[in-house]
Amino acid sequence: MGFSTRELRNTLGCFATGVTVVTTAAEGYAPLGITVNSFASVSLNPPMVLWSLDRGSDTFPAFAAARYYTVNILTETQLDLSNQFARANNQYLDKLSCKTGDNGCPILPDTLAFIECEINSRLDGGDHIILLGRVLRFEKKEGKPLIFSMGNYAKITNGL
Repeated sequence: MGFSTRELRNTLGCFATGVTVVTTAAEGYAPLGITVNSFASVSLNPPMVLWSLDRGSDTFPAFAAARYYTVNILTETQLDLSNQFARANNQYLDKLSCKTGDNGCPILPDTLAFIECEINSRLDGGDHIILLGRVLRFEKKEGKPLIFSMGNYAKITNGL
């Protein structure tokens, strides 16, 4: 490999992404969430999405045991929520008024959208695991998404 992982990370950071908090309530674990920008749509028929999780994350055991997850898409006003769930050992939902979705996973309050999923498969992604999920239910509200690019948060200033 002729480059450093930092150089690669900085280059990949040029791609702007939305910001999500993925939640689960796996048996034997307290409900929790983690900030994720590695979320992507995969298929409309069947409806599938994916995201990836660092194998070294303190949330890894819960998501490895989970059958379901919910992707909560954050609004431009939820930067503090993103930061909270991005910190290690700070992913518990006990201080939030979450609803419980049909799949049993927490739905964060006031998000732009949520997508409830059942895990279809877990794929090897090197130092990450890729969680491919079948979409069970979703809901969308009006608003603007929180964006992340080049190590910083951003807001959409026009177009949406």
